[in-house]
Amino acid sequence: MASTLNPYLNFRGQAREAMDFYQRVFGGEVQRSTFGEFGMSHDPAEAEQVMHSQLHSPGGFVLMAADVPADMPFTPGGTYSVSLSGEDEGELRGYWDGLADGATVTVPLEKAPWGDTFGMLVDRFGVSWLVNISGAAPA
Repeated sequence: MASTLNPYLNFRGQAREAMDFYQRVFGGEVQRSTFGEFGMSHDPAEAEQVMHSQLHSPGGFVLMAADVPADMPFTPGGTYSVSLSGEDEGELRGYWDGLADGATVTVPLEKAPWGDTFGMLVDRFGVSWLVNISGAAPA
């Protein structure tokens, strides 16, 4: 079996909302478990928070996420980005449009000097995304 690399995103009380959002963007099914389901909640207020979730998209993406309990350190954003790249412009523009809902676009999705179409944004949950649509190399 081949090894895979999957982004694992951490949130504080927003993992369920974030994964539902990513499911709308990428499609597929979300599986999730709460802290309460496994008796892992030290704080009853956190029992319904997400201990682990995983989204499998029809395009083969796997995205994982969890809520970080209040008694653990949490520093949102800034230390990671998620990159989507490929040749299917319609598919990737669709993902871009979905992720851009409520996002801060830091680099508009447009033709880049290297010939691809490229853009960057920070979504409504503070996750940095890079989208690169392969194109012809400049002559």
